[in-house]
Amino acid sequence: MDDQQMRASDHDREGVVGRLRGALEDGRLKMDEFEDRVGLAYQAVTYGDLAPLYADLPALDQEAGREAALPALALPALALPALAPPALAPPARACRPGALASLPTTLKVLWAFWLTAVSINVVVWALVSGTSAHLVYPWPLWVAGPYGAALLAVSAAVTQFRRSRRPGPRQLPQS
Repeated sequence: MDDQQMRASDHDREGVVGRLRGALEDGRLKMDEFEDRVGLAYQAVTYGDLAPLYADLPALDQEAGREAALPALALPALALPALAPPALAPPARACRPGALASLPTTLKVLWAFWLTAVSINVVVWALVSGTSAHLVYPWPLWVAGPYGAALLAVSAAVTQFRRSRRPGPRQLPQS
């Protein structure tokens, strides 16, 4: 059986994608070319389908750890996985949206202002306490506490209001 007609594995496809990613990082491919080739790599069935995707890119020189001036087609197709190991991605995790994710933009901006003001006050208080010989009264609490409590109450009310307005599952009318 011809090597070009042998079926490619997922590992082979990942190897080609890793090689294409390296070419993108080196500036050899434009983003749209990269995306097109990656799409074709994941659709490839045989080594013959994968070979044209990197045929115009320099071959990798394993010993020197850099690209060689040899054309990529001179390499045997079966050696591809060894030349460019697939990139290891971190395991997928289910991500939970943050506490502020469902708030309107206005409240997000107010939280950012509050956090900035509190941070500046705490830094100033720490500097004053650090440069004096004693611990200064923690006055940033007066900035953080009342305004933070009010902002928290408004945010909780808006969140509760939005949850109560969410449409529930549709029920069919009873006949």
